[in-house]
Amino acid sequence: MEKTIAVLPGDGIGPEVTYAAVRVLKTIAMRYGHTFHLKHAAIGGAAVDQYGNPLPQETIEVCEASDAILLGAVGGSKWDDQPSHLRPEKGLLNIRKHFDLFANIRPIKAVPALLGSSPLKEEVAKEVDMVIVRELTSGLYFGEPKRRTENAAVDTLVYTRQEVERIVDKAFEIARTRRGKVTSVDKANVLETSKMWREVVEERKKGYPDIEVEHMLVDSAAMKLITDPRAFDVLVTENMFGDILSDEASVITGSLGMLPSASVRADGFGLYEPVHGSAPDIAGLHKANPSAAMLSAAMMLRHSFGLYTEAAAIEEAVMSVLDDGYCTDDLSKAGKRVLSTETFITKVIEELEREFVSEHIMYSYV
Repeated sequence: MEKTIAVLPGDGIGPEVTYAAVRVLKTIAMRYGHTFHLKHAAIGGAAVDQYGNPLPQETIEVCEASDAILLGAVGGSKWDDQPSHLRPEKGLLNIRKHFDLFANIRPIKAVPALLGSSPLKEEVAKEVDMVIVRELTSGLYFGEPKRRTENAAVDTLVYTRQEVERIVDKAFEIARTRRGKVTSVDKANVLETSKMWREVVEERKKGYPDIEVEHMLVDSAAMKLITDPRAFDVLVTENMFGDILSDEASVITGSLGMLPSASVRADGFGLYEPVHGSAPDIAGLHKANPSAAMLSAAMMLRHSFGLYTEAAAIEEAVMSVLDDGYCTDDLSKAGKRVLSTETFITKVIEELEREFVSEHIMYSYV
């Protein structure tokens, strides 16, 4: 297979963790006979510094000529004084909107080797396996009017029926590949957009009679994520609620550094990025956890390229290194040997190569 991937390292630890993802992609390409053309471009604060724009036209053109996008992270205190249109985060919002990446998919899965690093009790955190599906290109973050005066501020929450339908359908489709349950999260007791959201879910579920559906208010969902997270299979919600709930759910794994994500559109084109932020306080200190970036690369192979075996190989390699007793600084409470970012990456690459050799030795005896 031959594919072109736009690589947008971004800010803070973004370049460090993106380097990790690129290394595993190169290893996969070499071992499985693929060709990945990697095209680097700037986004976020780095793009503001270089181009005076958090999402320059040059970056858009690189992405438009690619089959998928791999992103590191954006933001940092360096750009806090910039006007809103020059904030690094604006680059991320704009690229999602430009490419209509309406569905954000965040798997939340307990890692047995890391249960000791979770603030939740082991009996609560173990065996959690859910996917949060968040609408990504509408809602409060994009609504107009949006303005500020000396004594007041306005943000507008808008959803169209079509926008709700397509994200709900995506959640149902994902549920069909899992345990067959969808929890729709809203605030239908207060918000008109949520009342419409709940109506749309009721309408669309008729086309998925094999899927169990429940509605839950966002405050109840937030509580249940901590008290009984195993109750969830696929959770679907609007933009702001999804932003908050997915970050809350990250504590189950013990670190944001373990969580990958995919932002996709209907044709399979997607942007893949770790959930964690740019963490400028540890940038350059060799402490960043590259796991989420590598797992995001695995999601790219699976969702955009259909390379299921290769995606599973990356995931198994990361988990194997953790099972062997290694981790990065953010997971030091797990009682394992703490490695630098670079050494952890090397361990994962070695495991990937070992898996490949073992797999082919096994086939030679079949």
